[in-house]
This record gives sequence, C-alpha cells and structure tokens, in this order.
Amino acid sequence: MSILQLLWYGVIALLFAIFLFLDGFDFGVGMATRLIAKTPAERSLYMRAIGPHWDGNEVWLITAGGAMFASFPLWYASLFSGYYILLFLTLVALILRGVSFEFASHAQTPKELNVWQWANFCGSLLAPFFLGMMLTSLIQGVPMDAQGNIWANFWQVCNWLSIVGGIATVYFSFLHGLHFLSLKLPADDSRRMLHVSSKVYWIAYPALIVFVLLAFFQTDFYRARPISTWLITVVILLATVAGHWAATHVRGGIAFIATGITLAGVIAFIFNGLFPRVLIATNPKYSMLIKDAAASPKTLSIMTIVLVCLLPVVLIYFIWSYYIQRKRLSAQDISTGESGY
Repeated sequence: MSILQLLWYGVIALLFAIFLFLDGFDFGVGMATRLIAKTPAERSLYMRAIGPHWDGNEVWLITAGGAMFASFPLWYASLFSGYYILLFLTLVALILRGVSFEFASHAQTPKELNVWQWANFCGSLLAPFFLGMMLTSLIQGVPMDAQGNIWANFWQVCNWLSIVGGIATVYFSFLHGLHFLSLKLPADDSRRMLHVSSKVYWIAYPALIVFVLLAFFQTDFYRARPISTWLITVVILLATVAGHWAATHVRGGIAFIATGITLAGVIAFIFNGLFPRVLIATNPKYSMLIKDAAASPKTLSIMTIVLVCLLPVVLIYFIWSYYIQRKRLSAQDISTGESGY
C-alpha cells in the first residue's frame, strides 16, 4: 500500500466525517421542526436557522462520493451497485428535504406550508437513517465474488446492526441539531433546546451501547484492531457524556462540539475497522483491499495536487460563511419577511 493510497483513504473518511458533523445538525433541526416546534412560525424560524448552510453542508457528501469515484473506482463501483437500494432511498430523502426549502418559501396558503414543512421533517429523519444503515452495514461481511460484485439483497444489509446504526445516527443528529439551535435562537429558546436535549440523551445511551455490543460480537473490529477500536469507542462515549453534561449545564457551544465529535467518531470507528479493507466479504479471501481498489499512482498524484490547491479555498469560504451568519435569530426575522429559507 502506497502513501497516496493511504492518504486518500483518510481523505474520504475525513469528508464523510465533515459531512456528518455539518449536515448532521441540519438533519437534527429538520427533525426539531415537528418534534419541538409548536407553531408554523417556529418551524419557519428553525428552517431559517439552517437556510444559509444546508446546501453547502450537503456538498461534502457529494465530494466524498466524487473522491471515492476518482481515487478508488473499484470500491465506488461495488459499493454503489451493492448498496443501490439504500443509496437510492437516501437520495430520495435528500431530494425531498432539499425541495422543501424552496417550496416552503413560496407557499401561498397555510396548508401548502404545512405540507412542505412535513416534507422537510421526513427528509431530515429518513436521510440520516438510511445513510447510517449503509455505513454501519459496511462493517459486516456481504456476499461478494472475486471481481467485487456484491450479491446482497436488501434484507442482508438491513439487519439488527445496521438498523441500530441508523437509529443511533438519527438520535445523535437530532441532538446535534438541538445544540445548533441553542446557538442560533434567542436565550429562552436556547435554554429550551438544551433542556430537551438533556432528556433525549437518556434515549441515545441505550442505542449507543447496543451498537457497541453488536459490533463487538458481529464484526472483527475489536479482535483485528483492538487498541484503536477501543480508543475510538472510549472517545465516542466520553464525547456523549460531555455533551450530556454541557446540555444539562446550559453550555450550548460545548454540547454542539461534543455531538459533532460523536458523529465524526462513528466514521472514524467504521474506517478504522475496515482498514486495510474497503469492503468486507463473507468469504475473507474476496474482501476488497485498499491497494487493490485504488486508482493509478498518476491519478492519485494529480488528485493530491488539486486537493492541496483547492482545500484551503474551500475551508476559507466555509469559515467565512459561518462567520457572517453567526448572529442569533429572532421571531422578527419571520414576521418582517427578511429571513427566507
């Protein structure tokens, strides 16, 4: 395995982690529009909180897929064909959420607004669930031949581990969204978000513990890479406890960072356990390795040059966009018609 192959494996993991960290709170806010908000005006205010960011945050998922296509074409081909149904369902949920912003902003009647706010909620709930199912299903063996063709049907990738992984992704995205809202809404609403999240944590703990137990018995992660896997597991648990503490003590910023680390930690857990594989076959001799799935050295070299040139520009843009949108919102943003989505 070359340094460039290892680099791009890490880059893809980082892109997925950034996506969950950033778009995770978008999903959570979308869920909060029905689970927390009490009026259409509150739902509009929540959607306004993520209005300037959600589409940019979603780009990280597209970038991760594009980077996988260019740097590990065999991995991309096997993954996208073998997990076609889950990826299709994820895409439908993302489209439903995306169009809801535009149509909700042009709704002419309360009924129309209600329909598209429900669409935003459903898309925000289902997208992390299906994506979490796919990502956690990767850590189990799937029927695959020597050419990398995956012959798994839907019920082979939809099992207890992947379902619990999807539920855990949904719960932590919801918590992440509540913590983001605590940073964007007025003081009273901010405390309300943290009060709710401090209670939701008691539901999230069982999902996380069950996931760890299933991963321990149904994968080889804790046997093949015990030190790094246990270390990442401890980091995830500590971040969860820290987020709970911060929410209880009304520390929205710390709580937001903690849930972001938890979501990113899930990606670290998956990619650490997969290494040096990219896909695990039920027959170990057919598992796809990084060195076998990678593109040519010249392709990886060109991609590395492009990454070094463009990544600073992208990071500067994202930091600047969040900086200029850092102020808290208020109900007046909706009543004056200046907010939009």
